[in-house]
Amino acid sequence: MIILILGGGGREHALAWAVKQNPKCDRLIVAPGNAGIAMLAECADLDIMDGAAVVGFAEENAVDFVIVGPEAPLAAGVADSLRTAGILTFGPSAAAARLEASKGFTKEICDAAGAPTAGYARFTEKNAAADYVRAKGAPIVVKADGLAAGKGVIVAMEVEEALAALDDMFGGEFGTAGAEVVIEEFMEGEEASLFVLCDGADVLSVGTAQDHKRVGDGDTGPNTGGMGAYSPAPVLSDAVLRQAMDEIVRPTIAEMAKRGTPFQGVLYVGLMIRDGYARLVEYNVRFGDPECQVLMMRLGAQAFDLIHACAEGRLGDCRVNWAEDHALTVVMAAEGYPGTYAKGSQIRGLDEMPEDSAHMVFHAGTAERDGSVVASGGRVLNVTARGATLAEARDRAYGMVDAIDWPGGFCRRDIGWRAL
Repeated sequence: MIILILGGGGREHALAWAVKQNPKCDRLIVAPGNAGIAMLAECADLDIMDGAAVVGFAEENAVDFVIVGPEAPLAAGVADSLRTAGILTFGPSAAAARLEASKGFTKEICDAAGAPTAGYARFTEKNAAADYVRAKGAPIVVKADGLAAGKGVIVAMEVEEALAALDDMFGGEFGTAGAEVVIEEFMEGEEASLFVLCDGADVLSVGTAQDHKRVGDGDTGPNTGGMGAYSPAPVLSDAVLRQAMDEIVRPTIAEMAKRGTPFQGVLYVGLMIRDGYARLVEYNVRFGDPECQVLMMRLGAQAFDLIHACAEGRLGDCRVNWAEDHALTVVMAAEGYPGTYAKGSQIRGLDEMPEDSAHMVFHAGTAERDGSVVASGGRVLNVTARGATLAEARDRAYGMVDAIDWPGGFCRRDIGWRAL
């Protein structure tokens, strides 16, 4: 098969790595890709937000199957354009992608499906939202309704912090994403992520993970897109997993089908777990980043078979074969991230890194310049390892981190601390 993956981050490098191992893959193209992806696949300069351009490229290259990595092209309807052209595609329609593209829509679905989640209210006007915050008090959660690249959620421990978040959101800090705001009750507990493939009717859990959002050790400092992750998530026990599937995932998928917008792709189910009971924090409509890296490390070549079956509506026949192992990824970021950071610093030592089923450096924000790999983003590398135990996976990952020569980068030194 000729396979096209859309995206150019660490998630897409991990997907490309897993797909490339599968014997069904004859040719792999990633658009736009990055310096690491270019070492295992062809990279194409393509505007992945332009559905017509993606369809044209797929037709010119006789692409059999397209995997859409990030959320933005899904929300823009790129999967719809591909399906209309008769091209097999993994990823939800724009209508189904509203589960991530609109926090308010997700709440509406949860209400209709009876899925347990935080109490909430929706606002399109700042003064009314501010009155609500003052009446409810803190802690409280303020969310920009639309896509804000993982940055539009403020967990405010003080009322003034929540009011400042409203000023930012209604003031255009997150563009059109903040035109509507969802304000939620603060949920206590431990957060974890469940990843579920859905083919419109059937669902299949394909793994659990926990990530570290804050930039500093001990979960301190500002929120980021994720500084590391590990799989499986110990807090997501078999009993909690069953409850989440029965009370949250299946009712949501049934409600989406009932509305004529069946969900096909991967559903990232963000959960808050307290006293053995899960409530929904949020849905994403694509693999998490950096959670995808640890999932792909554990799934290997079978990841493609599962994704392919999902796109063809054959999930009911599928099972996941898990190894009794653990995976952990450490994000190496550019100094200054998530604030202002410099681009272009050279990264050395990557050529000496092991690349096998237990060790892999996935590139997130890299480019090739004059034969060298340079940083081109905030989160730059995902140093990932597997082990028989989480401690072994951690030690292997940090051993690789320490062998990378990059003075312009930093990482957290405590990934996995909650479980360990």
